[in-house]
Amino acid sequence: MRRILVVVDMLNDFVHSDGTLNFEEARKIVPNVTALVDEYRENGQEVVYACDNHLENDLEFERFESHAVRGTWGGMIIEELEMHLERHGYMLYKSRYSAFYDTKLDHILDMLKPDLVEVCGVCTSICVMDTVGGLANRDYKVRVVKDAVADFDPEMHEMALKRMALLYGAEVWDSKERKEFV
Repeated sequence: MRRILVVVDMLNDFVHSDGTLNFEEARKIVPNVTALVDEYRENGQEVVYACDNHLENDLEFERFESHAVRGTWGGMIIEELEMHLERHGYMLYKSRYSAFYDTKLDHILDMLKPDLVEVCGVCTSICVMDTVGGLANRDYKVRVVKDAVADFDPEMHEMALKRMALLYGAEVWDSKERKEFV
């Protein structure tokens, strides 16, 4: 089975304790996200890093504090995943919630033709959910690894997991469940 992992917004501004929009739940998923990336690397499968990358005057900053500004420390991928970038995967820079908006994700998926796209990262109810919706709208089989996604709002996190399963048809499994079927 050809699988692809999409890692959403595992950036300093969301995950590192000094980040402008950091939250504790994001730090808790780092071991599970790195384990997924390691698994994909060891099996020679592709990883796509979808990373917020905003201009200084982005209109999104009217809704959220300035974050992941192009060329800043906050917009860089977390240290735990940096070592994977040089040798493995695709890096996509996005300026909106969905990893499809104004990126080459469609092209990458068309080229690689995955049977399954697994998704992890932050924030469950925003960028993860919008990316999963984009995958579902393109008829990809999607799995969300629920102990490798996080949100700053626990209620929205649970709602997003339910919505992705019910509306988008995504499989929502934790790491232990998926290990039995990989």
